[in-house]
Amino acid sequence: MISKVRVLWFYVFVFLIAVGCKNQKDVPRIKSNEELFQSVLDSIYNLNKDAVGLMAHVEFPDKNISWSGAAGFSKRDTEAILEKDHPVLIASNTKTYVAVTILRLVEQGKIKLDSKINGFISPNSKRLLEENGYILNTISVKHLLTHTSGIFDYAGCDKFFEFIISEPNKRWTRDEQIQLAMSEGRPLGKAGEVFSYSDTNYLLATEIIETLTGQDFYKALRELLGFDSLNLDATWFSSLEDYPKHLKPLAYQYSTQEGVNSYTLDHSFDLFGGGGLAATTKDLALFIQNVFNNKVFENPNTQELLLTTVETKQPKEWECFLGVSPIEIHGIKGYGHNGYWGTIVTYFPELNATISVFVLERDKKYLRVDTSNAFLGILTK
Repeated sequence: MISKVRVLWFYVFVFLIAVGCKNQKDVPRIKSNEELFQSVLDSIYNLNKDAVGLMAHVEFPDKNISWSGAAGFSKRDTEAILEKDHPVLIASNTKTYVAVTILRLVEQGKIKLDSKINGFISPNSKRLLEENGYILNTISVKHLLTHTSGIFDYAGCDKFFEFIISEPNKRWTRDEQIQLAMSEGRPLGKAGEVFSYSDTNYLLATEIIETLTGQDFYKALRELLGFDSLNLDATWFSSLEDYPKHLKPLAYQYSTQEGVNSYTLDHSFDLFGGGGLAATTKDLALFIQNVFNNKVFENPNTQELLLTTVETKQPKEWECFLGVSPIEIHGIKGYGHNGYWGTIVTYFPELNATISVFVLERDKKYLRVDTSNAFLGILTK
């Protein structure tokens, strides 16, 4: 939850910077939104230096704003300054890319959201799920993408975290993670009746992509989403694709409470659709902006399917559409996703603007919403 005191502080801070102080000649007057964004980012970091580093991007084409900024360091306990174009692992933000890829296949007529998954996942996964009590001819593609399939989440079980801590360099396969989901948990309920966030859903979604395209999912995703035409040259699947030569090294990301960081873990622990992509704040924001501005889909009507929902019998912890969820800030509705390491991106239709924020210390991940909140306040002042 966002602290009301902290949010109020942001409002006061933004207001003072914007209007200046009439009685103090030495107080600089910020003349542009871009300078204001950086001032706010610096201020948030200065109050939270244990966040290691903060990065953000604001894409607001109607006001000719395309701004990136950073504050702090790219690695803890060093003098390695964090730059605005440092990439990071965006973790579960990857799910939006996977869902949009499935929708590209839907508009090509290769599958329907209501198609049952039994004819599209791998033979090995089909066998595993059926042996563990899943009725595959009742689970649809839509159920996977909205986390209403009832399929157990391997990434949320104790055994998985025990592996991460004891064997951080283990090179995982997708099959191993699906197998872990089957061995550690039973079906959570009937498809369409229960909501439970599960990375396993998106591993199966990437199998569907491979079945329909005959390509490795990450290659198909890149082509179907048009990374080249969108100039997303700072987005790639870490350790599955070559590291872009023109980019800075990945910034370090930390989860101090859990005793891990993004350099101590083999990236395969979160690689096969539930996560896996690395990107800059700008690339992430541009992708979401392009999706909601119909520059990814061939059919403008496809975009409406992003907000597909499944009404479950049991109450949901939060609403989840196809790879995006709703959020409301200052009374303005947005749609986006966040990621394990402290990433977030949100598109605001009312403004036709996108804000992405990366916090390098997961333990301070609440700052991603606070920063988005402050920036949105600037955009709407």
